Amino acid sequence: MAEEFDGKRILIVDDDADILESLKALFAETGAEIHTATDGSAAVDMAGQKDPDLVVLDAMLPKMSGFLVLEKLKKGGRRGTRPFVIMITGNQGKRHQAFAESRGVDVYLNKPFRMDRLMESATKLLS
Repeated sequence: MAEEFDGKRILIVDDDADILESLKALFAETGAEIHTATDGSAAVDMAGQKDPDLVVLDAMLPKMSGFLVLEKLKKGGRRGTRPFVIMITGNQGKRHQAFAESRGVDVYLNKPFRMDRLMESATKLLS
């Protein structure tokens, strides 16, 4: 898996330190440049500075929800455009998923999710 995403930039956004570290470790050996943020405002700032190819985004964040971050990243709700966004959430409601899809999310995963499924989704989006 080493260098699979060589030259790509990934922003991981989650307010849970354990999840953030797990996701960081998952992508560490891919060759991607990894950046992290722990709240929605910091995520928007970091995305503006680093221009990520992929954002792994928690839906429920302090300071600014993941849905608002998604709107700012995917201006106009366009799926299939950079930055690609994989939203992860503990909310099982279909209404939230439909809202995220209307705002341009590329992949929507419910927690708990399998790490291999996240990596498969990232690989499809970045290839």
